[in-house]
Amino acid sequence: MARSALSREEVLATAAALVREHGPDALTMRRLAAELGTAVTSIYWHVGNRESLLDALVARTVDDLGTIRPHGTTPAERMVSVARAMRRALRERPHLVAMVHERGLTERMFLPAQRALVHEAHAAGLRGAAAARAVRAVQFQVVGYVLVERNRERAPAQSPAEEELWRAEEPGADPLLARALAAPVDTERLFVDSVRALVAGLLTDGSGDTGDGTVGRGPYSH
Repeated sequence: MARSALSREEVLATAAALVREHGPDALTMRRLAAELGTAVTSIYWHVGNRESLLDALVARTVDDLGTIRPHGTTPAERMVSVARAMRRALRERPHLVAMVHERGLTERMFLPAQRALVHEAHAAGLRGAAAARAVRAVQFQVVGYVLVERNRERAPAQSPAEEELWRAEEPGADPLLARALAAPVDTERLFVDSVRALVAGLLTDGSGDTGDGTVGRGPYSH
């Protein structure tokens, strides 16, 4: 029995869930209607044809990444929090992000996060090219890290695996190192450690360099 009430937001949320789990090719109007327990004509009434639906999902994804808000008591902590939120958002919706990229809206999608990073860079005393460098470095770190994670997850099984290679190492000057490298990677901790180190270096090295021939002073200047 077809349902009597249906909202556009419910259609988009269900469509987004299908794409997140199975990819864009799995999103057909018939399958979406079945998931919602309604008629295909009802889907068309709310979102138009499939191409219009995909455009709406792209716009929704761009808007979702605009909800990132910094957290923390210092500019450095808040920049790290933005990076963590960006990584989480990209990992949660890889197929949707790919659709955004295919439509040439990647820069628009990242703009709100960039603005948040700019605000914190300014709060740390960075201006001009130094602030821009910090923003781009954090963004590139996030995107690059997510790509490496995805490649590792989709790579064929390695034989011997990294863990086996390090377990086979002869005991040397640093057996704890070999043991740590033989253990599974804690990707969340590694990401946070790398972003914290990156941000600390950027704020320290760039606090006195405005990039326009002048010198700025801020809470991270020395």
